[in-house]
Amino acid sequence: MARTLSGIWLLLILVALTQAAPVARQAPAAQQFPPGYIDPRPILDAARKAIGTDALHCVTISGTAYDGAVGQQKEAGKNIDWPRIDSLANYTRTMNWDNWTMKEEFDRKPGLAPAMWKYGIGWIDGTGMQKNAHEIFMLNGKYGWYMDGANGKPTAVPPDIAEIWPVELVLNPHGFLKAAQLPGANPKAAWRWELGELGRDGPEVQPEITRIVSIMYGKYRIDATVNKENMLQRLHTWVPDPVLGDMNYEHEFTNQSYIDAGNGIKFPTVWHSHQGWDDNFNSQNISAGHNAFGGPIKDVKPNVCPDPVAVPDVVRNATFPVRVETTKLADGVYLLGGATHNSVAIEFNNYSAVFEAPLNEERSLAVIEEVRKLIPNKPIRFVINSNQHFDHAGGLRTYVHIGATIITHFKNFEFYNHDFINYTPRTLKPDMVSLWPPTELAEGYYWETVRENYVLTDGTRNLNIYYVNPLQKVEGMLMAYLPKEKLLLEADLVDTNEPLPTTLSRDQQNFVKAVQLLKLDPARIVPVHGKPIPWPDFAKIAANKSN
Repeated sequence: MARTLSGIWLLLILVALTQAAPVARQAPAAQQFPPGYIDPRPILDAARKAIGTDALHCVTISGTAYDGAVGQQKEAGKNIDWPRIDSLANYTRTMNWDNWTMKEEFDRKPGLAPAMWKYGIGWIDGTGMQKNAHEIFMLNGKYGWYMDGANGKPTAVPPDIAEIWPVELVLNPHGFLKAAQLPGANPKAAWRWELGELGRDGPEVQPEITRIVSIMYGKYRIDATVNKENMLQRLHTWVPDPVLGDMNYEHEFTNQSYIDAGNGIKFPTVWHSHQGWDDNFNSQNISAGHNAFGGPIKDVKPNVCPDPVAVPDVVRNATFPVRVETTKLADGVYLLGGATHNSVAIEFNNYSAVFEAPLNEERSLAVIEEVRKLIPNKPIRFVINSNQHFDHAGGLRTYVHIGATIITHFKNFEFYNHDFINYTPRTLKPDMVSLWPPTELAEGYYWETVRENYVLTDGTRNLNIYYVNPLQKVEGMLMAYLPKEKLLLEADLVDTNEPLPTTLSRDQQNFVKAVQLLKLDPARIVPVHGKPIPWPDFAKIAANKSN
């Protein structure tokens, strides 16, 4: 009995000791990342602390900037940048991340650019030129609009442009760090040794290790390069463009450009933006157009912002239907209008041709359907491209999809064949060529290049195509002439959507000279922008003193 009791007491003591003794708990295993990937959270936390993002709700910055016009280059060739139209004086931008709104305003000389264009992507001729010095651009959610003049009428921009503007709210250090905290951002991080730029940064001795954090912002994947000081140096994404497809879009900031704006907030004061690849050696692309926006914007006012911009009803209710309005110019010749850019369909005995494929795939599909109704049972065999500006070439890929042959100037061919009409996937806005690429995109009969002139004929009707030169605005310009109908088809040389000039520009003078040297006898000009006019209405201006 004594042994039994002592055994029971021993068992009770052991149980008590077991319950009283602390249990060693294993620390949760650190999250494992695949090779090459690292944890983004410590990087984002350190960056927010380094530049004071949590203390910043909105900011107003001011200075002077430049505007590079994406797709308006004189020639699509190597080492030719986007043209800078004019300086943006008194440039001011307000970004409000509590409401995700933005306002930009500046002064620019009127008459140089479309009123709806601020800088970079989005230049569309035929939309109306800027008429006032002061320009205002607003963004609220998915709505973007502009005002030509301080008291100008709010005018909505097309949705495909408005959807890109919000990228600017995120493509800056504080905007990125705030967007990284939004639902669905899903941050990921990797690392690499960052190499300097050849010819700029000196001998490569000891590359610096950097971290790259990517987030999702709507359909855009946005990357930030974070250096060892936890400063964001490069913000990068891709945006859709009808010509370049998934187009590189980035801002770069140096450590030296950050200033202390108070309350622990640091903000960059020198902006440098690329739209298109920054590839001066052209190893990857033909067009090196890239500098789209930048400059010293050194006045930084943190948390000093106007009230968030409200969306005007006229903007909220704006619609942008794709419509085609047909005007018969002659038997078998049709003007296809209803938009900022016209096309012209010409019927031949067993095929048809179209002069100009502007804007984008949506426009081309609408025009193609109308041509098939007007000229049934005949294939569209040729599409004539007037010039390589993006708003004039943006719909060419759709004609490739249906099997048409592009007629363009030979100076455009290398850029078109390499950068534009290619097999490269388009992920942000897939078009028909990227979804259903033809088997022989490079080897098929998709090209006819023109040096001086080219003729389409069926033995009865001639369409004569001519190279117009020299021009200051663009190289590789083609015009077309129907001698029997005396119709002269042209782009950007005479725009009748605006009042005719009182004196001719240099390009218009050379246009008149070309018509005279070629001994053409047009009765009407059929412009891509605007309505046809009698040739004499334009030719008589040549008698005046020209610019």
